[in-house]
Amino acid sequence: MDDLTTEFERHRDLMYAVAYRMLGIAADADDVVQDAWLRWSSADRSGVDEPRAYLVRIATNLAINRLTSARARREAYVGPWLPEPVRTGPDVAESAELADSVSFAMLVVLERLTPVERAVFLLREVFGFSHAEIAEVTGRSEAGVRQLAHRARERVREGRPKYSADRAEQRRVTAEFIDACRGGDVDKLMEVLAPDVTMWSDGGGVRRAARNPIRGVEKVVRLATALVSMVWWEGAEPYEFADINGALGVILHEAPGDGGVVLLPEIADGRITALNVVVNPEKLRALHRGDVLNY
Repeated sequence: MDDLTTEFERHRDLMYAVAYRMLGIAADADDVVQDAWLRWSSADRSGVDEPRAYLVRIATNLAINRLTSARARREAYVGPWLPEPVRTGPDVAESAELADSVSFAMLVVLERLTPVERAVFLLREVFGFSHAEIAEVTGRSEAGVRQLAHRARERVREGRPKYSADRAEQRRVTAEFIDACRGGDVDKLMEVLAPDVTMWSDGGGVRRAARNPIRGVEKVVRLATALVSMVWWEGAEPYEFADINGALGVILHEAPGDGGVVLLPEIADGRITALNVVVNPEKLRALHRGDVLNY
């Protein structure tokens, strides 16, 4: 492997991590990294003193451009739009800051920011770049970056939900929920779901899913039990726990050839307060390939 490739590969995970948090779609993040390689391999690098900053700048600006066009597509998306779930490595799971930054709750909140605000927030708050470095990445003044960072922090703080469950509690509550759905135990479901629980289902018009958020425990009980019973098939493994987007998620495997279902509950005070359900097979490809976000 030549020096050109070695330097790029050293920072590949970081570029992917930035691009995924910017875009919320693993395939788009992969495309950003590939495009970054094309630019890196063809650029005049004689004046590049810091390859890490240079490559992050390329990836960030590619992601900003993609996010600008992606938002128009999301406005026409069928039903709720959720990020594409990705498996996360142990370094992410063990860091509260990294886990929070890649959670569904955070990625949805980041949708409220402009593309540049999103880039500034992530580079500063998640990846630890200085205001001066971010100014170079985004082509803004350092004073302008500080203003963008402050505004982004305030908007994120206003929208960020609070969850307190540790990994053991996530596993216990989630297992109780799945087992209650399988057994049709309504009383247990009423116990494990918060009264004001909300369920988002992302089918993207490809698979059947609710087109609007489902709010309230009684409605969520009906829909959740129907969903689990629909995907279960004779001979299926019970379910698979997996580290997904920095938290404990559940993969329900359907009959061979089907895409499956991913459940990502958000838990506080021993109850599920929100339930994210991804059934769109186009958003499950990276998960089934076993791709891992390590940063």
